[in-house]
Amino acid sequence: MSSASLLVELFVEELPPKALKKLGDAFAGVLRDQLVAQGLAEAGAVLTAYASPRRLAAHLTHVAERAADKAVSQKLMPVAVGLDASGQPTPALLKRLAALGADASAVPGLKRALDGKAEALFYESTAKGATLAEGLQKALAEAIAKLPIPKVMSYQLETGCELPGWSSVSFVRPAHGLVALHGDTVVPVEALGLHAGRETHGHRFEAAVDPVVLRDANSYALQMQDDGAVIASFEARRTEIARQLAAAAVRVGGGTVPIDDDALLDEVTALVERPNVLVCSFEREFLEVPQECLILTMKANQKYFPLLNASNKLTNKFLVVSNISPEDASAVVGGNERVVRPRLADAKFFFDQDRKKSLASRVESLGKVVYHNKLGTQGERVERVMRIARAIAAPLGDATLTAHAVQAAQLAKADLVTDMVGEFPELQGTMGRYYALHDGLSAEVADAIEDHYKPRFAGDDLPRHRVGIVVALADKVETLVGMFGIGNLPTGDRDPFALRRHALGVIRMLIEKDLPLKLDALLQDAAAQFKDIDGFDAGKATALLQDFILDRLAGSLREQGASAQEVDAVLAPQPQRLGEVPKLLAAVRAFAALPAAAALAAANKRIGNILKKAPEADAHVSELLLHEPAEKALHAAMAEVVPAANAQFDAGDYTASLQTLAALREPVDAFFDGVMVNAEQADLRLNRLGLLMSLHVAMNRVAQLERLAA
Repeated sequence: MSSASLLVELFVEELPPKALKKLGDAFAGVLRDQLVAQGLAEAGAVLTAYASPRRLAAHLTHVAERAADKAVSQKLMPVAVGLDASGQPTPALLKRLAALGADASAVPGLKRALDGKAEALFYESTAKGATLAEGLQKALAEAIAKLPIPKVMSYQLETGCELPGWSSVSFVRPAHGLVALHGDTVVPVEALGLHAGRETHGHRFEAAVDPVVLRDANSYALQMQDDGAVIASFEARRTEIARQLAAAAVRVGGGTVPIDDDALLDEVTALVERPNVLVCSFEREFLEVPQECLILTMKANQKYFPLLNASNKLTNKFLVVSNISPEDASAVVGGNERVVRPRLADAKFFFDQDRKKSLASRVESLGKVVYHNKLGTQGERVERVMRIARAIAAPLGDATLTAHAVQAAQLAKADLVTDMVGEFPELQGTMGRYYALHDGLSAEVADAIEDHYKPRFAGDDLPRHRVGIVVALADKVETLVGMFGIGNLPTGDRDPFALRRHALGVIRMLIEKDLPLKLDALLQDAAAQFKDIDGFDAGKATALLQDFILDRLAGSLREQGASAQEVDAVLAPQPQRLGEVPKLLAAVRAFAALPAAAALAAANKRIGNILKKAPEADAHVSELLLHEPAEKALHAAMAEVVPAANAQFDAGDYTASLQTLAALREPVDAFFDGVMVNAEQADLRLNRLGLLMSLHVAMNRVAQLERLAA
């Protein structure tokens, strides 16, 4: 069968920019997969996805005109049912053959083969391979059906263009054209009320010709660029925008660079078909406003790229990605400068107005802001966070740390009732820091107000100072305990209060800052602040939450490369000082590499199983009842090794502690080889169980070593 490249394009009205790349990849990917599944395309065929604001397209190499024929073997029925005693076909067999388009003449050619325990009849035939028109019609329908459309819209077809039975369509945006070219031949397929052809449309204003008549599938990208003034490839367009942004920054000079924002670059790429980057500016007086405000309004509202100087400070220049390239761009530049000016003026007005009131004077207003219908207002929440912060700060520092932490906790949410944060919620915390500095508060308190939201996402920085750490911990623990206490637990696909992120934030602060805080005490102190909340179950909340946090920790450690066995061994005892976990894990890893590790882990598991069946045992050992040489040898070895291992454990040298215990391998092996633990004499049995319990306790101080056993 001859093969050629295939091009399919849907020409539509402007697609949602934030979904464009995903739509383009999905459309092309499903088309390719469907054609490969039908034998019309090779598995190694090269797929190129195209996506611009007004088109979704796919180019696929090595697509056949018709799929190869396939041999088909169809089971008919058991031989005993299909043939009578004389070997003649039964009516049931003839009826089944007729349904397949065959008659009695096919009976001699039927194949017999075992099907389970009985012999069955099989009809072998050749299925004609699908034509490209048939296969592409199916693939196109599947690709459209499986598009990850954020929101479907319904529209009426233009009079005279609809297919029979079509009058209205539901799709992401109204579709106005369909192209399907196999080489230079139109493939007669239909979709969304449209017949396939070879005509499409380029740029709304700058296309050299309209319509663009495509010569063949391979000329698509070049013709769209030359005749249609469109860069059809999303990736090529994105690369071109990035190149132009960098070149424009160089022209501005002074070491300026455009702000680095992949999400903004993706969105702008989805908004233009022929990018043209222009340099614009605004009045320097606006630079008195915190740059975060100006950057946010330019990015979020106008899709501009602010320019930063070599010191990472905002300049009064910004870059616009225009969709037109006029000879004189002054009107475009002037228009964008006029549009941005009121936005910046609003930001300046909000900033000036907000500074007329101190943060402290705004705290009372938080009592009117509902936090959660079961947990009260933001004002009540602030009171809880303040008390939790006080409890956390006490063991971490002096009275100054406590005072600063309580003050920062009190003011941390005050910027929620400012005009700036009301307009730009993304600036909560950031504006609080600026306003705190304006009020004359210390840098540590101001930084803590901003940092108490950190870490906001995976890989984000932790708070800069210990005051920020205290307030961030208090804020996240209050959220976690509160939500768990009223039963708002995250599910597999829903976590509206970002409790997983909060838990990971708590874990990171406790571990990376090696804080001398116990998890259970931290949660209990927080739970005590909710005693006045109706229906709040403090005991259940802290128990569930501790398991939740340790489960998050386990997942994090596995993602960092620790084995499941190592993580289970370390976390099974539920360590409360999370700052110790990295050292415990390192100790277990070092122990697992020792020659004695496997035998001791297996022995530890065996001891654990024995002790589970002996609830009467305790860790008491009488030397007078040690009769067998092996039990005397084990007791003597433990008397020498265990105190040394315990001393190392108490000193925090967990690796050395486990390595010291590794010396017990031989006496442990000898004990199990030569001693009957469950002796008939009760005193001997209890003494040996006591010896094993003492050993079990000593060996499991660092981790549950039995979890390392295969």
